[in-house]
Amino acid sequence: MTEQVSLAVGVSVGLLVLLLLGLMVYCLWRNKRSQSQYEELLSSVPAVPACSPPLILVSQGLWTTPDEIPFALPPRFMTQNQADVKKTDDKEGEELKMEVRRSILDHRGSLSVSRWYPVGTVLAGLYSVPLNEVVAPPPGMATRLCFSVEYRHGSEQLMVSLLRLGNLPPRFHGNVTLVELRLLPDDRRPRQAKARGTGPDPEFNDCFVFQVSRVCVPQGTLSVCVLSVEQDGKRHAVGRVLFALEGELGNAGRVLWRDLETEDETQCSELGDVQISLSYSPALQRLSVVVLRARGLQLLTDAGVCVQVSLQIHTQVVKIKRSCVVKGFNPNFNHRMTFKLRSQHVDEACLRFELQEPNNVCSEPPVLLGVLVLGPFMYARGQQLQHWMDMVNTPQEAIKLWHGLGRAT
Repeated sequence: MTEQVSLAVGVSVGLLVLLLLGLMVYCLWRNKRSQSQYEELLSSVPAVPACSPPLILVSQGLWTTPDEIPFALPPRFMTQNQADVKKTDDKEGEELKMEVRRSILDHRGSLSVSRWYPVGTVLAGLYSVPLNEVVAPPPGMATRLCFSVEYRHGSEQLMVSLLRLGNLPPRFHGNVTLVELRLLPDDRRPRQAKARGTGPDPEFNDCFVFQVSRVCVPQGTLSVCVLSVEQDGKRHAVGRVLFALEGELGNAGRVLWRDLETEDETQCSELGDVQISLSYSPALQRLSVVVLRARGLQLLTDAGVCVQVSLQIHTQVVKIKRSCVVKGFNPNFNHRMTFKLRSQHVDEACLRFELQEPNNVCSEPPVLLGVLVLGPFMYARGQQLQHWMDMVNTPQEAIKLWHGLGRAT
């Protein structure tokens, strides 16, 4: 019994040893076979002539210019060294193969391999996508507004992106900058944006959505009014931009710069300017007008000048009032007038200002120096329209602005 057990154990041990030896032989054969295939693959890579010019590696230093990227391609044709390898004996050929293999393995994974053919440089600027850069205008230029406008036909939405201001006047650098946006002629309630910083170039980075049909878009005008607010809450008008949407929506999404129409205290229009203050009280249904002063008038005599103000609803003149006669080319009137105006007629009424010079001959009518009309969209445009809209949207607050005089039509 003991002999049988010993025999069985000996047989089992022998079979196990044979199995292990077989596995070792198989692993060695497979490893040798894969190594021979890998050597054949490496040997197919041609060697590069030693006289080829050197190539600057990425890890060897910086490029001469940041916009140039060294670029090289591996050779694809048989070189002279390959033909020489076939003619030499087996020992020299094996040494050359090993040298080429070590050179490739040393630079595996690199953007450029030594002894490859240098092609040149890739100019990154040729492949860069042009972007709408928001670059502030140079100092000394007019105050400018940076924004973009895009109309989405599917949802009938006008997207206005307010980006920043440039070259804000120095007297406003320490104040808070506000911007009020309206889509004329129907939008009476302004959308307001507050700057995220102060200084000469405050930034906004706000987006506003106006719901407007595609039929009304060509007739619309985007009004952007820039205000500077002091610490005590006093507001100053910096300027405004009137952007007509007709013909401009082709530049959808492009960053636009527009100069602000600012109030200049020294520059006058051709016929002169007049300063008007307007305020409206819905509770009292009262329109208050103050003719403050005028400048740069083209007077013919020294008889003086007066202002005639008429309130008009559609084509009907409701009330006419006149100021006193004041002499001088830059007269100060400070004349206050009040008109009764119901709230339902605010969008239908306008004010017509006529600066008149009395005639020396009593029977002759006065000489008309210039005309100004303030009112809603059906009567006025530009700054005259904006003045009226500011008065309506800020009840019981006096809005004071300069306006250029025009010729009577």
